[in-house]
Amino acid sequence: MHKRRLAIGTCAALGWALFAGAPAVSGQEVTGQEGGATGAGVPKGVSVSQTMLSAAGGQNQNWLHTNGSYDQSRYYPGKQINTGNVKKLRAAFVVQTEVMESMETAPIVIDGVMYLTTSHNHIYAVDAATGKEFWHYKHKMGPVTTFCCGPNNRGVAISGDKLFMGTLDAKLLAFDAKSGKVLWETQIEDPEKGYSETMSPTVVENKVLIGTNGGEYGIRGFLKAYDAGTGKLLWTFYSIPEQGHEGVWAKTDATGRDMHRDIAAEKAALAQDASFYQTLGGGVWMNPAVDLKTRTAYFVVGNPSPDLYGAKRPGDNLYTNSLVAVDLNKGTHKCHFQYVAHDVWDLDAVSPPILVDVKDKGGKMIPGVIHGGKTGHVYVHDRSNCNLIRFSEAMIPQENMWVLPTPEGARMLPGANGGVEWSPMAFSPKTRMSYALNLHQPMTYHVEEADYPGGSKLWLGGAFKVIPGEKQWGRVAAVNVDDGKVAWKHDTEQPLIGGGLATAGDLFFFGEGNGSFNALDARNGKKLWSFNCGAGANAMPVSYMVGNKQYVAMGCGGNTQLDFKRGNSLFVYTLAD
Repeated sequence: MHKRRLAIGTCAALGWALFAGAPAVSGQEVTGQEGGATGAGVPKGVSVSQTMLSAAGGQNQNWLHTNGSYDQSRYYPGKQINTGNVKKLRAAFVVQTEVMESMETAPIVIDGVMYLTTSHNHIYAVDAATGKEFWHYKHKMGPVTTFCCGPNNRGVAISGDKLFMGTLDAKLLAFDAKSGKVLWETQIEDPEKGYSETMSPTVVENKVLIGTNGGEYGIRGFLKAYDAGTGKLLWTFYSIPEQGHEGVWAKTDATGRDMHRDIAAEKAALAQDASFYQTLGGGVWMNPAVDLKTRTAYFVVGNPSPDLYGAKRPGDNLYTNSLVAVDLNKGTHKCHFQYVAHDVWDLDAVSPPILVDVKDKGGKMIPGVIHGGKTGHVYVHDRSNCNLIRFSEAMIPQENMWVLPTPEGARMLPGANGGVEWSPMAFSPKTRMSYALNLHQPMTYHVEEADYPGGSKLWLGGAFKVIPGEKQWGRVAAVNVDDGKVAWKHDTEQPLIGGGLATAGDLFFFGEGNGSFNALDARNGKKLWSFNCGAGANAMPVSYMVGNKQYVAMGCGGNTQLDFKRGNSLFVYTLAD
């Protein structure tokens, strides 16, 4: 039996140690898996053209991208299931996987065939109307994997007759969609230096776009493009530039609030040493949005390393905590906007951006890009230059921002998980609202001096600690992107993490850590339907049709980060006959 060594750091801001009292794990020996695909294969050919991928957001038959389309709006244009009949929604079938672990995946569906992933890099190909298994792939993991927040995988991408998946041991693999056979693999980076892959790739015009995890391990982040046919590297954009990472020495955040920086001390430190860019972090671990008209990829960049101890990294630490746009053909920088310069709170940018037309400051509709922040704001940008047009009202309580961390601990809201964590927002063109899943977790921020320990060791420079006795909860917030007003709120007993789905049937679907999968009226937030799947519903819901019947699918495997109950199932729902 293959064995692999897990170099796992339990990230305090992201991880479950401080939330559930679980210990950090490092260098643990666990049983691995032998690898390869089993099963008879899909009984028909599967192929997706670039035309289909480009038009994915406007059709209701398939779900071809992790977030539905290159715009990433997570909007399903079908309305067979709607506010008038959603109460008749029933479980049609359940896909039970071998993996009882955190599930954050979004399955893709092509002409009645569904592909879903699990933690530890399994892929299942199943009948999207019955759940019948066609094939099952188990990745043969390398000897070392390094990840902070669970062995997650958020899905596969498809182009032509190939599937693509990133792995925990920092590889990119291509598969035959019909059989599950591995066609090629390439090593993206070295897992012993803190790199890993949990995001689903994005494929556009024969380019496979993928970033990296590792912001808690002192990596140098990037977005890379690979040739879909061969796996050859086409370009790399480093989210940490070798020169210019000091930025403009910003004193305030995106909303104009003072961040209490000692700029003079930082400049003096930079003059002594600027080599830290090589370990400055800046992971890119959620999907980019793609504007095919302007040949631009938009993505957000995560936190600097170490998370809390800023003395080791003077300057704004570009492009951490930023929205970034790069040329799709060359991978060159087009524009950026930084939300929090020199972040020492781990309130980084992780929820994937959405491309949508928005009103500019003069009321004119222009191409825009929106992002839901850990800070508790939805940010609305001009797509042409990344400039900020407006930010929303706070979706959750804010308190004592931006107090500096201390050895004893300084209280600040939001806590280090947000706000909006990695959870993808949804946007409905019918309501002009974005829908964001938020967490409220009061925390204290603690700092300590910490030298770079090596890539497979957690490097926080302190800790984030949940305050005992203070209530934690979640909130769905609907924000009008044209004026930044919060239109309605729907609160939950537990913090929310996972994706949302808006539909033309005026519904918003989302899940909770207690197992409830819910449908709200997208216009007013009223709960219309709920089903408990028995484990944390913390994945990303999708919708599709087979024949003349609409289905909604949601993974229920819980969440390592918040220690929600684990499971191993994908539930698929449709209207009762």
